Amino acid sequence: MAQQELILIETLCTHYEIEVSFVDSLYSLGLIEIQTVEKTRFIPEEKVADLEKMIRIHQDLEVNPEGIDVIFNLLQRVDDLKSELAATKNTLKRYKLENQ
Repeated sequence: MAQQELILIETLCTHYEIEVSFVDSLYSLGLIEIQTVEKTRFIPEEKVADLEKMIRIHQDLEVNPEGIDVIFNLLQRVDDLKSELAATKNTLKRYKLENQ
């Protein structure tokens, strides 16, 4: 099993010029995952891309963490609907092929 890479929250905050409280807000809303190792908090490397999106929304559009939560929930619903539409199209194609 591969070891998961973790990135120190303070390092991310310094790099992206954000406050730790912003990360805490995202965590309290369940938008990001934080892992604690020996009283030090980290974010898994594979979750950094989502955090970057949230930071851009926050900085570029001046959206607060609650608004980011709404945006990400809507984006998830769009993805779910796209998957459902693709499955429906595949079913319809099979149905058309069977009835030709």
